[in-house]
Amino acid sequence: MGSAVAKVLIVDDEPNIREVVGLYLRRDGHAVVSAADGEEALELFRSSSPDLVVLDLMLPKVNGLEVCRRIQAERRVPLIMLTARGAEEERIAGLGLGADDYVVKPFSPRELAARVAAVLRRAGERPPGDAGEEVLAFEGLRIDPNTREVLVGDEPANLTAREFDLLHHLAASPGRVYTRDHLMEVVWGYAFSADTSTVTVHMRRLREKVEPDPARPRYLQTVWGIGYKFAA
Repeated sequence: MGSAVAKVLIVDDEPNIREVVGLYLRRDGHAVVSAADGEEALELFRSSSPDLVVLDLMLPKVNGLEVCRRIQAERRVPLIMLTARGAEEERIAGLGLGADDYVVKPFSPRELAARVAAVLRRAGERPPGDAGEEVLAFEGLRIDPNTREVLVGDEPANLTAREFDLLHHLAASPGRVYTRDHLMEVVWGYAFSADTSTVTVHMRRLREKVEPDPARPRYLQTVWGIGYKFAA
């Protein structure tokens, strides 16, 4: 699925959000179905087979994280979370359940529509790397873009697609410093001004999975005021 017409399920208990987001997505040519609570969301997901889900985490009946877990257990589908400001732990939990990204309320419907297009486009470009791509091997860390597998020591690291893309992009050019804006454009496909906090949250999760001591990163280092680099 590329950025062409798609069916999008919007889940939010606020009618005005469902209406405004639906308006922007329909204007982009997408078909839209919407749900006001977690139970209705799961029913519509099964009956309408959407290509992407926009999911608020604060929902009645079944909360958003549980809806995300059930959806991804049934069928892997691109998913963008809507979260409250300051709810970083919820975002991290949602990303761990398979969400592709999040948008913090209050948000710009125009930016959300652009993110939907970018996530759909990236989903259509997500097959494993071309055979013959160089395996990146460092002391204690091995990154194989052909199988999209990462070994930390002798143990496999269970990375999401976005976490792998972020790690591979940084590790492919050790020592090079990348800004958050650059990473948003290359890894997330957002060729527009966007909130870059998602890079910070993904980096935190990634460090927890590949660093011997996440509090003192060996590989994924912060360059203060600029962004990140991979230290070989």
